[in-house]
Amino acid sequence: MDTRQRIGSLLFVGIPAPTLEPATRRILAELHVGGVILFRRNAGVPAAVAELTAQLHALPSRPLVAIDHEGGRVMRLGAPFTQFPPAAAIGRTGDAHIAYRVGRAMAVELASVGIDLSFAPVLDVHSNPANPIIGDRAYGADPAVVSAMGIAMMHGLLGGGVIACGKHFPGHGDTERDSHLELPIVRRTREELEHTELAPFRAAIAAAVPMLMTAHVLYPALDPDRPATLSRVILTDLLRSELGFAGVIASDDLEMRAIADHQSIGAAAIATLAAGADALLVCQDLDRAVEAFAAIEDAVAGSVLPATTITSAASRVARLRQSIAQRGHIACELPNPEHQALVEEILKSR
Repeated sequence: MDTRQRIGSLLFVGIPAPTLEPATRRILAELHVGGVILFRRNAGVPAAVAELTAQLHALPSRPLVAIDHEGGRVMRLGAPFTQFPPAAAIGRTGDAHIAYRVGRAMAVELASVGIDLSFAPVLDVHSNPANPIIGDRAYGADPAVVSAMGIAMMHGLLGGGVIACGKHFPGHGDTERDSHLELPIVRRTREELEHTELAPFRAAIAAAVPMLMTAHVLYPALDPDRPATLSRVILTDLLRSELGFAGVIASDDLEMRAIADHQSIGAAAIATLAAGADALLVCQDLDRAVEAFAAIEDAVAGSVLPATTITSAASRVARLRQSIAQRGHIACELPNPEHQALVEEILKSR
């Protein structure tokens, strides 16, 4: 793998349509992308999704196909895929085995149409009722509940053949702003962060979560100058060194305004890699992904960004890919009566 291929393997990008158009195919091949993220704009009937993922997997870089599939508000795939309730409803059951069953059911449905990675579980603690973006996406307000449910969901996803990604490190639950629109600030002390926000991530790391996503949030007690995604203090010193996380660190979408309002996509990509991240999400505009790729390439050529940074990150992404490389075809009936019965079980126990 040469330098361009290594750089490309770090890019996880969105595509514009439900089919792989020639122009999109060309850009994905030229960038050697490591991942493609599906959104509602890409979602069709199961057969169409399966055809799209097969075409993506046939690209020379064989990108991972990823999706946000939490349940509740964050579901990109409509019926006949099972429409699971939000994490809060699962948390209220008090039964971690239900979270495991949901994760496994989700994974089987996703894997059956060729999806490799789900950006779930949410490990944020719903500690602020005014939070406009997390809310019922969290399993609850108790870090112990969030830990138990999130880890069970993770094991369910992995058991069903799909990579799990916990989010949003080091915790998006106490914000009063939406990082899609502006830069939120969490003003908790380090001790408060340890007790609440960090607890589920520590637990998930101990349980071998393979991937974590960053938060575009400023935590003055940890780093007064840079949001987590851009902070070496948070991603390398805290997450890697102190918490011992050895898996893949993915940024949240670098096109979100918490980042994009303050710097170019190229500068953000370089800063995110320098902070210690491995996978860079550029979800909305492929031109921005091209811009990020070029900026990283120039930074490496000019020794602004050490080549070893790219090599290490690419190696971690490659290991993640290998974790499901031998996954065979998984068949799943859609709509699925067993999975729908699980939904009804959750709703009855609320």
